[in-house]
Amino acid sequence: MDASLKKAWAVNGAKGVAQGQYLLTWALNILFGNLSILLFVLLWELACRFDFVPQTFIAPPSAVLGTLWDMLTAGTLFKHIRVSFFRSFYGFVLAAVVALPLGFLLGGWFRLFERIMTPVLRLLAEINPFSLFPVFIVFFGIGETSKTMMIFWVCLWPILLNTITGIQNVDGLLVKSARSMGVDGRDLFLKVILPAASPNVFHGLRTGAGVAFFMLIAAEMMGASSGLGWLVFYSQINYQIPKLFATTVTIAALGLSLNFLFGVLENRWLSWKEKPPQY
Repeated sequence: MDASLKKAWAVNGAKGVAQGQYLLTWALNILFGNLSILLFVLLWELACRFDFVPQTFIAPPSAVLGTLWDMLTAGTLFKHIRVSFFRSFYGFVLAAVVALPLGFLLGGWFRLFERIMTPVLRLLAEINPFSLFPVFIVFFGIGETSKTMMIFWVCLWPILLNTITGIQNVDGLLVKSARSMGVDGRDLFLKVILPAASPNVFHGLRTGAGVAFFMLIAAEMMGASSGLGWLVFYSQINYQIPKLFATTVTIAALGLSLNFLFGVLENRWLSWKEKPPQY
């Protein structure tokens, strides 16, 4: 056999082994990383099947998955997911549009005004949003506007306060060094201040997105006729336990997906950020 052909086969064989080892490692990482979830689901199923918990109140995972499949094939679940997504999206975007410029201004150019306003802002941020439901309904009715404004309210504070903190925590020596090299004005903000403050800003956006989605679930339980929150409430009052659990699992999966998406974006946009040590 030709020597070059033998060499090619050896190289391809080594690549195949390496790819197989990579896939095996990837599968084992997923398995062990989610082992606690698998054990929890198994114990949940066994507890329901052997009547350790009443199935009239807690549906077994097999029934939940069956109901979830029926809802997916019927298309009803996607309709409610779409409605909830757009409600959350509008409120979150509106909060970001208001909070980001205001945070940059208060944290960077109006320090005295920020010192005066920070106690008030933190007080408003600590107000329980559920207690404001009647206020939003009085001002905006029970339609889409009130739900969007509720999401706007809860998203505003984490984005605003984290942006202010990020701007204030920019290393002054870094700014002075940039100015000594002739960087000023717009370039100073875009190339020095914004990258230095971006971890805090991104944390505020990530927190706001998570709060937006879960707050909407509560908002949809009042004065709504569609959405995941309404579906939970409808299943509860009609005692449709498998559908209630299927919707709850969907909400949890969407929350995890949202957190994963922001994690991917953070790793991509903040790739320069020093990672914490692994022990």
